[in-house]
Amino acid sequence: MPKYTALLYPDPETPGVWIAEFPAVPQAHSFGQSPEEALARAKEALELVLAYLKTEGRPLPQDVQAVEVGVDAA
Repeated sequence: MPKYTALLYPDPETPGVWIAEFPAVPQAHSFGQSPEEALARAKEALELVLAYLKTEGRPLPQDVQAVEVGVDAA
């Protein structure tokens, strides 16, 4: 079973809403009223996208590599 990096963050435009997305699979994303709900919905979307790709005979995307970068914000 492949694993993918998820981004989970509060929606900057809608207070109380969380967004979950997978950078390697931009078609798979969702939102929810809590981080857990957003992630659960996004995981369902990810499973659907990956199943579609498999039925079409297309390769599954490679996960992204996450790196933290520090900067001086003068």
